[in-house]
Amino acid sequence: MENQEYSVGLDIGTTKIVAIVGRRNAHGKIEVLGVGKAKSLGVHKGIVNNISQTINSIKAAVSEAQSSAGVPIRKVTVGIAGKHIRSLQHSDYIMREHPDKFITDDDIEALKDQVKKLVMLPGEEIIHVLPQEYKVDSEGEIQEPVGMHGKRLEANFHVVVGQMGSIRNIARCVREAGLEMEALTLEPLASSEAVLTKEEKEAGVAIVDIGGGTTDIAIFKDNIIRHTCVIPYGGGIITEDIKEGCSIIEKHAEQLKVKFGSAVPELEKDSTFVTIPGLHGRPDKEISLKTLAQIINARVEEILEMVNTELKAYGAFEQKKKLIAGIVLTGGGSNLKHLRQLANYTTGFDSRIGFANEYIANDKNQYLKGPEFATSIGLLMESLKIRDKKQGAEAEPVVEEQPAKTEATVAQAETAQPVQPAAVVQEQAIVSEQQENRRAKLTFGQSLMEKVKKFFEEVE
Repeated sequence: MENQEYSVGLDIGTTKIVAIVGRRNAHGKIEVLGVGKAKSLGVHKGIVNNISQTINSIKAAVSEAQSSAGVPIRKVTVGIAGKHIRSLQHSDYIMREHPDKFITDDDIEALKDQVKKLVMLPGEEIIHVLPQEYKVDSEGEIQEPVGMHGKRLEANFHVVVGQMGSIRNIARCVREAGLEMEALTLEPLASSEAVLTKEEKEAGVAIVDIGGGTTDIAIFKDNIIRHTCVIPYGGGIITEDIKEGCSIIEKHAEQLKVKFGSAVPELEKDSTFVTIPGLHGRPDKEISLKTLAQIINARVEEILEMVNTELKAYGAFEQKKKLIAGIVLTGGGSNLKHLRQLANYTTGFDSRIGFANEYIANDKNQYLKGPEFATSIGLLMESLKIRDKKQGAEAEPVVEEQPAKTEATVAQAETAQPVQPAAVVQEQAIVSEQQENRRAKLTFGQSLMEKVKKFFEEVE
């Protein structure tokens, strides 16, 4: 199989690293060829803090994906998150040299390149330059300026910025794992590709991706990205709280959270207990599910209050900026029981759990349905989009501009090929038809003579 036929998304998370290989089928849906998953060692709250362990985890996930897909993996689209991520709004413009020609993608790229030259704080680097609305000369609120005419092209941008060191560390881990980084994508943007619909982005929606180390937020309104941020708390800190509050080891705390955890204590009975095996001959420990839910609730409420703060910072409670589609919860943390009800109560917005398998064609056993795969599937979709764009650019035919016909060239053409009157053309056609008939008759006469001659030879 050729490398051009498939793409790879690589999600370097705090708790797990996922590599997913796929291609687009004839109906435009994604056909998953293979998935690799490995425990993430060396990543804390979305930031690489141990290079060698992260490289080994990436290699393990990629190796499993290669084996299940049966194809070599070379290029990957990688996600980035972490508390170092911040975003800002910026307006910029360019003056076009040829306003008589229509605006092309090259003009848009030139404007983006100008924004990428912005001076950031020391140690920071621009990750994304996302156009929101354009203005051509005096006309504003334009979403697609390509094809329009104008001298001044202006746009509002949502600029995503991250720490240069963190970006370099991710790039190094990918490179030393024997891979080439095709693109670096902010994880909430990737997740939104996988779980949000166009209607939700149009109406106004916030995606809240609760991962192991971070909670990533992206807000859309009028089909435009309006706000992004990363909260440095996720499912991992809930496990830590259970571990401390119940005095148990981390492994048992994680199992308790996944199997019996709830975000709303009032929905749990006082009389229900779960038994945890004691360590090295110590007695077993009984833990009330209501107590467990109270520990979880305290931390989840804190995370949701931070989400609420970001919604207020954007202006989601204003009438004009209201999020009609509410909140979409995704990521591994969204599997927590009764989380949706608590999110509705805390934020005041309707919420749903975002599943990532809507665009997957061959997920018959529902393995990829879990919201924990939202980011990795989104990264695969982003990689396929990059691949499609490159192939489209290569396949685009080069149209050569024909020179304008002057009076001299017209005269030369007329001299070289004189136009004959219709009567002459008709007469020539009749003559040629008569000549063809004569040839046909001659051929028939010759063949008849041959037959007669042969007959007499046989009689003799």
